[in-house]
Amino acid sequence: MELRVNIKDHAYDIILMRGALDEVGKYLDLNRKVLIVTDAGVPEEYAKKVLSQAKDGFVVTVNQGEESKSLDTYKKILEYMVEKSFTRSDCVVAVGGGVCGDLAGFVASGYMRGIDFYNIPTTLLSQLDSSIGGKVAVNLGGVKNIVGAFYQPKRVIIDPNTLKTLDKRQTMAGLCEGIKMAATMNKELFELIEDSKDLEKDLDTIILESLKLKKAVVEEDPTEKGIRKVLNFGHTIGHAIESHESLGGLLHGECVGLGMLPLASSNACKRIKAVLEKYSLPTKIDVKASDLIDYIRRDKKAKGDTVTLVYVNALGTYEFINKDISEIEKIISEGIL
Repeated sequence: MELRVNIKDHAYDIILMRGALDEVGKYLDLNRKVLIVTDAGVPEEYAKKVLSQAKDGFVVTVNQGEESKSLDTYKKILEYMVEKSFTRSDCVVAVGGGVCGDLAGFVASGYMRGIDFYNIPTTLLSQLDSSIGGKVAVNLGGVKNIVGAFYQPKRVIIDPNTLKTLDKRQTMAGLCEGIKMAATMNKELFELIEDSKDLEKDLDTIILESLKLKKAVVEEDPTEKGIRKVLNFGHTIGHAIESHESLGGLLHGECVGLGMLPLASSNACKRIKAVLEKYSLPTKIDVKASDLIDYIRRDKKAKGDTVTLVYVNALGTYEFINKDISEIEKIISEGIL
């Protein structure tokens, strides 16, 4: 399956096919110097498959986790590229989850003012969401993705076979991005996830339908000036949860799932909560709402003391609402504490 993301001056293809990683050289221009960015949690064989098909390849392996999305790691990779004499005609390939994609994409955007970037997401979360759309970034001062750019990949390779090595918790957390898009834009997809009796069998369909939704949104609003903000459903509160030190054991997708619940009507919330529970995802946290507010105040969507939030009244629909900080604190208290 091939999907074309039609963004003016930056159109690119998404290749969705089992086994694509085994013949990645057919789909990517690797006949040059290639920097492969992966992390310690990704099976080595995935980066090696890309390396074996590159003319002149180098692998940089960063530590697993959000700590690697830092200006320090960004600087070290750029220094390595200078040391290895990378030029504007060379490329960067991300092999891994969202951390690898965000970091490698930001490196590609900055090196010599921008070189080719390919993304090979190997987690369900990154395949459903962060692999496309061109958001690349690192964290700073405890705030997620606060330093970054919009930088579109040249091509995205999605091989669902890579999910076979993903542990169950990571898979379920990744599913939250599909639940997010379904809850806001596709009731039928939500019902597929809700009613699925064999998630592994349904994954290819869930990935494809989620990509179609994100593709349509990104094409209409590539730099998040309007409708693309719908993709932030669950993220404003979710990022605050993720950033809070005492909740450091939660995965990104789990935080997004929690962040959806306070921003849905009673009926929609009940069904989203039931789906999260079906897939062993958390629906409550033990923290004070006031402890999350400082993170929300620093959210990129905040304007003064007002934040634009995505609200789901009926599944498959959404609206944007503006709430001040005190109102959000109350919403959190009533929703997930």
